[in-house]
Amino acid sequence: MDKLDRQLISLLQEDGKMTISQLADKVNRSTTPVYERIKKLEREGVIEGYTAIVNPQKIGLGLTAFCEVSLQSHKQSKLEAFEAEIRALVEVVECHHIAGSFDYLLKIQTANISTYQEFLSHKLSAVPHIAKLQSAFGMKKVK
Repeated sequence: MDKLDRQLISLLQEDGKMTISQLADKVNRSTTPVYERIKKLEREGVIEGYTAIVNPQKIGLGLTAFCEVSLQSHKQSKLEAFEAEIRALVEVVECHHIAGSFDYLLKIQTANISTYQEFLSHKLSAVPHIAKLQSAFGMKKVK
């Protein structure tokens, strides 16, 4: 990975819809080597994909919650079972296995506090091996 690769990655992180021609202009190269670099970064898994950043409020998901989860056991089989259950919950938009006082940090998006409470009491609490949950709510997205 060299300086050009890093420049291209940075530009694509800012605007994933940027064309090869636009990228080439920004890095002062012709389109062919830029195209080849991008394809190489994709093949090597450096660029895993391209996504749209959606405003959650515009699609009816006005509440962002961060839920810290402690598990009853740290056996690999229990971690894997928990992760499989979490992957199936559409409300969970991110799940991170973390070090610290909790085992996982979940980012959850729902319409409002009532739908979050329903999600918590009917779906998340039904996931096996959970010992403790603690929630915090996003007030404003800064970055």
